[in-house]
Amino acid sequence: MAKFEGIHWSAKQMRYLLPGKKYDLLDGEAQVVACSRSTNNGAFLAFEGIRFFCKKNAAGRLEVIFLNWDKNLERFRRGMLFNIGADQAGLVPSRAELEDLFITRYFREPAMHGFFEEMASLGAQGYLRPFTIDEEQSIGVTFPAEPAIRAVASRYDRYLGEPFSGVVIPHLVRAVAVNGTGWLKLGVNYLMSIKAVEEARRIRPDAAAALFLDDQTHKPLDERQITEWDSSCCLFGFRDGTVVKIPENPLILPSVTILGVTAILRERGVRVEERFLTYGELTRRSAAGELVAACSIGTAGILNRCAKLYFIDADKKVTGVHEPDISHPLYARLAEARTYYWDIYKETVPPLAGMKLSKYEI
Repeated sequence: MAKFEGIHWSAKQMRYLLPGKKYDLLDGEAQVVACSRSTNNGAFLAFEGIRFFCKKNAAGRLEVIFLNWDKNLERFRRGMLFNIGADQAGLVPSRAELEDLFITRYFREPAMHGFFEEMASLGAQGYLRPFTIDEEQSIGVTFPAEPAIRAVASRYDRYLGEPFSGVVIPHLVRAVAVNGTGWLKLGVNYLMSIKAVEEARRIRPDAAAALFLDDQTHKPLDERQITEWDSSCCLFGFRDGTVVKIPENPLILPSVTILGVTAILRERGVRVEERFLTYGELTRRSAAGELVAACSIGTAGILNRCAKLYFIDADKKVTGVHEPDISHPLYARLAEARTYYWDIYKETVPPLAGMKLSKYEI
């Protein structure tokens, strides 16, 4: 199962009560109440994952760097708005307020300085995890009475990584389009992700990821569309040099990372098609030797190429296995795009058009 390796959490987390706009700095291990509408009912349980880099600038001051994090903040806002009553929508901070909350109030806390000093010295990957919770001790089945944002920073070595194996899981769906949850980063979606990986491991014990199909379970298997991996989006590279990106839709979490990766690929002359891809097309083209690489794309791991992707039928029997063609030029270009994307954070290469680099002294 995809997981963080070598993760180290900051010693402090922040809390921001939306009613009254009250900010607190808590211990990194501070818990939430055992009985709340969030923990019992999933109400107001949204979260976000935001990659960052920390270094010392020319003046010797600590600096944190984000790439397109305005899109992360807006996605976080959408998750909060879904999990709250319409009459409470005014409590949700604006994107500018969230930026001020995370940078000015949390990252610039004197108690956080040592954590960022260590990060800068290691050149490590950074990950900010904001999440929401109802801080009231209650088991009522209603919208939250004390909605709050918490956040904690971390550094880590890697997430998922290569090589990894995946299994297509058509008999479970991550989200249902009509409910409008598939494009939001909500706790309820990730329970199904965990269940799907568990199913994948029943089929192949070495599986670390599950690949979902759409929610149209009444259709023949070959006609159903690929959506995304259990905790990341996907790209497929083919022998003709084309990379296929699944269009954003109600079943797919809009990925900040995939926009950057595909921009890098296009800049390097790779043809990127944004279109739907059926399970039937994927299995046929794999059997014909046309599938060069199936990739996982996400905030923490950036891009990882699948070493084995197992296709199954309606009876959960393996019908075929994709293995990447590591000799094809596209296979190497995908890895180069991953490296370039992370190097933008380090400012060793320039961002491309449409990429917004944000830097803050802390």
